[in-house]
Amino acid sequence: MARLFGTDGVRGLAGRDLTATLTLELSIAAARVLTRSDGDRRPLAVVGRDPRASGEFLEAAVVAGLASTGVDVVKVGVLPTPAVAHLTGVLDADFGVMLSASHNPAPDNGIKFFARGGQKLEDALEEEIEGMLGVPSTPAVGEAVGRVSESGDGAELYTRHILDSLPHDLKGLKVVIDCAHGASSSVAPDALRRAGAEVISIGDAPDGHNINQGYGSTSLDALKEAVRLHGADAGIANDGDADRCLAVDAEGNTVDGDQILAILATEAKNAGRLAEDTLVVTVMSNLGLKLAMEREGINVVETAVGDRYVLEEMKRGGFALGGEQSGHVILLDHATTGDGLLTGLHLLAAMADHGQGLAELAKVMTRLPQVLINVPDVDKSRAAESEELAAAVREAEAELGDTGRVLIRPSGTEPKVRVMVEAPDQDQATAVAERLAGVVKTALS
Repeated sequence: MARLFGTDGVRGLAGRDLTATLTLELSIAAARVLTRSDGDRRPLAVVGRDPRASGEFLEAAVVAGLASTGVDVVKVGVLPTPAVAHLTGVLDADFGVMLSASHNPAPDNGIKFFARGGQKLEDALEEEIEGMLGVPSTPAVGEAVGRVSESGDGAELYTRHILDSLPHDLKGLKVVIDCAHGASSSVAPDALRRAGAEVISIGDAPDGHNINQGYGSTSLDALKEAVRLHGADAGIANDGDADRCLAVDAEGNTVDGDQILAILATEAKNAGRLAEDTLVVTVMSNLGLKLAMEREGINVVETAVGDRYVLEEMKRGGFALGGEQSGHVILLDHATTGDGLLTGLHLLAAMADHGQGLAELAKVMTRLPQVLINVPDVDKSRAAESEELAAAVREAEAELGDTGRVLIRPSGTEPKVRVMVEAPDQDQATAVAERLAGVVKTALS
């Protein structure tokens, strides 16, 4: 049987893959694994969601499952994923539950759990939860049944927390915020205004079905147009559950996660706040980031693709900053998970502090042209042992030297091999990537 949990919870088409029954059973299993006997203290869980229509019935299933096991539930409503993680810690809950499919389209949904303190679950805990599915349990009865309450304070507690983390206010900045019709639609514009910025808000009218539709970090055209139209200093884009942040400069140019990390890492090091002078990234980060960090005297540690692996390495090494090119940025001094709104605020604070535009700050690194080709319908299990492919990679690496990079990576979920090439110019990157993709096709078919 395939593992139910993916890299970020359980996700699928709501009502077909992620059903009310499965959600109920997952909640019961999670309650059994994540609550521990603590004297007379009743177990407590925090439950939040993004604005997808399916989140309404899935939330009901979660609450029913938890309360039936004797867990008291605090519903915090529609909030960003990092807000639910923060509130799990603030309320000293045994665990937290977030219903969201992040940047996926509206028909999808997902369920993810946070352990005590708002920490992401380790693989072993997820496997333990899966192992509990279908195992008979004794339901709570009488006074042991969990009680359900609603809290309207969650947004304010979260907003105060992220505003308190800012090293500089945002006075003098005009900012466009794109909320992706998602979970940050209320809190993001409010937080930016309270930080001192003049704010234009777009993608801030969720109707349950329009999340990520033409807006947000996976669709930046609307943000670029709004920045140019309003003469804004910058634009910030969240995804559906607001754990990602991408940016747009005053000219409408994209500033991706690697560039954001370069800016924040340099700022933190210069202020003496970058733990171990180290930045944690994935193997997919642009080589330009690594070269820039070497120039700035910042160590770079690479992990497998996925923000959970970045977070694990940060905790292991005692590092404070890490993230992905996609915009998952983790500021571990202030958050337990990627936080798009927190990231955007700190990026804008750097602009306000230096009195410089985002384009100027982003010059700290030069992005090398990067080409990614997915080669489908191949035997990815043979990628590591193919001498023909290894020889082609060695030839490409010799051609690129220290100014380029090759990465051949089998997909974790599909019969595909991903070929990524970086080079000093676009034509060379494309030519090398296409050549290697051809070798993958012939050698692994």
